[in-house]
Amino acid sequence: MTLQEAMKERHSVRQYTDDPIPAATLDFLRNKVWEINREAGLHVQLVTDEPKAFGGFKSTSGVFSYGAFSGVKNYLIMAGKKSEDLDEKIGYWGEQLVLLAQTVGLNTCWVGMSYSKIPGTYELEADEKIVCYVSLGIGKTQGKAHKTKPAKEVSNASDVTPKWFHKGIEAALLAPTAVNQQKFFIEYLGHKDFSKLPKVSARALFSMAGYSKIDLGIVKCHFEIGAGKDTFEWA
Repeated sequence: MTLQEAMKERHSVRQYTDDPIPAATLDFLRNKVWEINREAGLHVQLVTDEPKAFGGFKSTSGVFSYGAFSGVKNYLIMAGKKSEDLDEKIGYWGEQLVLLAQTVGLNTCWVGMSYSKIPGTYELEADEKIVCYVSLGIGKTQGKAHKTKPAKEVSNASDVTPKWFHKGIEAALLAPTAVNQQKFFIEYLGHKDFSKLPKVSARALFSMAGYSKIDLGIVKCHFEIGAGKDTFEWA
């Protein structure tokens, strides 16, 4: 499965089977976590066979939709150094892990609350913090597709914007966002300041649900995959 296919197939899943994740799949994820931590300067941590973090909650409001969690024994702890852009970085790089998990047959769900931080399952430096969790495993179902807004509500896509920009917006609309709010706006700016590549801006809009900066990082990840990372520059 390609990342483009994973964006279409991946949906939030909160109920998991007892089937163990194959050792080779876990090794693949550990390697990807290590690579992303090194490249992005994050401290994402993969926890396996640990049922307590999600064991004390009968229901939850996950980052991207409401529903009860069950059978969660594996998860990603999304952490990094405290900074103004940490939430966006967590969303951007975390969604890459989420999509990679989908390509190897696993299901996921971003979770912003209703989990417990279990002592001994993670390490943090003094200047680091946990932003959120991502549940991980073999789902009882593949989840359901979320409703999406029209492209014109989240972008300035039109008859005169490039085809790659439209593909980027289509991919961005597939991105999971807090309670499916899709509070973002992406704008095609064209060539600015003598840039070799056309520029695109993306911004988070105000949200009562919060998590808008995490959402923005996830949306930018999707847009890059859809549009092609070498097609444009972020303004």
